[in-house]
Amino acid sequence: MKRSDTHVAVLMGGWSPEREVSLSSGRECAKALRQAGWRVTEIDVDRGIAGKLSAVKPDVVFNALHGPVGEDGNIQGMLNILGIPYTHSGVRASAVAMDKPTAKDVFARHGLRCPEGRVVTLADFEDGEPLEPPYVIKPIDQGSSVGVHIVREGDNYRPTKADWPFGDAVLVERYVPGRELTVAVWDGEAMEVTEITSDRGFYDYEAKYSAGGSIHLLPAPVPEDIRRQAMDIAARAFRSLGCRGVSRADFRYDDTGGGPGELYLLEINTQPGMTPTSLVPEQAAHLGIPFPDLVSRMVEDARCDD
Repeated sequence: MKRSDTHVAVLMGGWSPEREVSLSSGRECAKALRQAGWRVTEIDVDRGIAGKLSAVKPDVVFNALHGPVGEDGNIQGMLNILGIPYTHSGVRASAVAMDKPTAKDVFARHGLRCPEGRVVTLADFEDGEPLEPPYVIKPIDQGSSVGVHIVREGDNYRPTKADWPFGDAVLVERYVPGRELTVAVWDGEAMEVTEITSDRGFYDYEAKYSAGGSIHLLPAPVPEDIRRQAMDIAARAFRSLGCRGVSRADFRYDDTGGGPGELYLLEINTQPGMTPTSLVPEQAAHLGIPFPDLVSRMVEDARCDD
């Protein structure tokens, strides 16, 4: 079927905390797909999405959603039922990747090093520090660093029901000093390593999405052995979860003690940002793949779960 005869629905928006980021990704992907010759409909996802898709009748879905519902297996399961091929990972990989403690368990079984940590409750913070500072607290099922906080020595912050809208469970991890690295993976093959720096000192939500909030160094100025390790670990993590399509693996690289340093896998993002200046498209461009070609190939690879 010719591209002009293939109807692509780009799903974006939704109601997660990452709604605005998703709208940006979706609009840019829709624009690039039109440039590449596809017939495109943009859909702002709400709880009536199944009815919208039945009315629009797309041949394929480009999933530009971020965060819960769009990234955690829910949308993927619905698309499987409707029989509409879609981009990115399927139900199981999406659900496991979004549940950080479960993903860490899978990574550990595959010999992939993550920061030490555990799941605690909000009540546990009333009894004192769950770990020796510095440590990181995270929601167990959010993306884009939503809710992430570094607790340093002397920091009095404690999550409570009043300011923690992510349920009773909290993931706490040892803080790994050093540098932030990320590796895009496409169909099991690592693309390149990017280092991310920020004047904020931490690549949080504001640093990721505010103008000038971060600087991307591509390729990352790291030793060649570390580059190879990061790309190998990213590909192994992708395979360990059963991902498909495009994903992104995030790392901390601790080179503060001299020597080559150590890599720690933080997580796999199965629905990474997809604006032309996002990390994955930047790595694709570095390899000579223009943004319209990247999103077109993602559409061509779309499928339902087997």
